[in-house]
Amino acid sequence: MTGTRNDAEDILQEAFIIAFQKLHQLKEDHLFGGWLRKIVMTECIRFAKQTFYWSDWNEQYDDMADDTDDDWWLLVSPELIQQEIKLLPDGCRQIFNLYTLEDYAHKEIAGLLGISESTSKSQYQRARQLLKERLTKKVATDGSF
Repeated sequence: MTGTRNDAEDILQEAFIIAFQKLHQLKEDHLFGGWLRKIVMTECIRFAKQTFYWSDWNEQYDDMADDTDDDWWLLVSPELIQQEIKLLPDGCRQIFNLYTLEDYAHKEIAGLLGISESTSKSQYQRARQLLKERLTKKVATDGSF
């Protein structure tokens, strides 16, 4: 979510500090994992709001139709996909992760990050397009998935 290991470690440390400070608020022990995850996600979003520059890509990407072959990425190894996600521009990566991996809706992402819903959608589309281009190029160059 952050783009760098150092930032991720700092955010995780902050999340644990917050969790320990608010541990008394946790009512049921078995909910700890989800509760901690929410704290980590909140800290990642806070970091993004303070650090990332959000540009609106509506002109190129907002009206981009969904690809007809949505399953192309199933042929690529998860490791390669993860590697390429890490290399996405900050805003694209953050929104891609929130939407795809964390299952946030664009409206929720927009509210959390203080951006428009169309910016969230266009950044997501841009991330998808960049991933597809990069992975397709890598597969064509390396000849492996």
